[in-house]
Amino acid sequence: MKKLLALFFVLLMALSLFAGCGGNKNELVMATNAAFPPYEYKEGNKIVGIDAEIAEAIAKKLGMTLVIEDVEFGAVLTGVAQGKYDMGMAGITVTEDRKKTMDFSNTYATGIQVIIVKDGSSIKSLDDIFEFNADGDPVGLKNPDIKVGVQENTTGDIYSSDAIEKWGFNDLNEDGSIKTDRVVRYKTGAEAVAGLGTKVDCVIIDNEPAKSFVAKNQGIHILEGENEYAVEDYAICVQKGNTELLEKINKALDELKADGTIDKIINKYIPKDGGAS
Repeated sequence: MKKLLALFFVLLMALSLFAGCGGNKNELVMATNAAFPPYEYKEGNKIVGIDAEIAEAIAKKLGMTLVIEDVEFGAVLTGVAQGKYDMGMAGITVTEDRKKTMDFSNTYATGIQVIIVKDGSSIKSLDDIFEFNADGDPVGLKNPDIKVGVQENTTGDIYSSDAIEKWGFNDLNEDGSIKTDRVVRYKTGAEAVAGLGTKVDCVIIDNEPAKSFVAKNQGIHILEGENEYAVEDYAICVQKGNTELLEKINKALDELKADGTIDKIINKYIPKDGGAS
């Protein structure tokens, strides 16, 4: 009798676990950092933006329910790599280092890294930041005491933390470790912007969030003209080796591009006249 009862409880637990797994199979869990307008940000308790709407459209194509988890940007990447989340969308750029730990979808949007400074700053262009050789490559900094604000773990952080000859701001040791760190890292772009003029001389961040921050904060502006810091493509990340999900996402993206859905979503938040909602 005891053996029969033990077997019954084992079967009951197995069925319970199976039922739990089945319930989650219909959910597409997306990790993001909802402090990156217009790609993802909060309106009240709801996460909205370009990435949120594209993810919703993808989930609909897959016949799944979208669940969005708002975490720090670094946790988006590590969580996806560890399989905690199905995918990550947070204005994520494909880099060689990131490709070592996760896989990426086709590109769905293009981002431009720009430089924000306070009004009246001595920094008017890239020429006021870097010293260049005859080929136009950076070889030094005009101000060796410059401090640059970034959102940690973003490509702005990655690029600016590199050596000066690679368009970074740091002096590196022979082993690649940082000798002189001129980059100040913040949890969010808004915190980096708040440090302008007191803790940092400039902020490097994506153009569209930059427009939003400038619109909300008086006395700051984006460097104009041919002073973009970097141009990059955004993609969706999934756990490395999850080819089944990646293929489904790419198929959905292709269909959403073909029927104009992605352009419609992007134009909703980034009007073609250059403004931003």
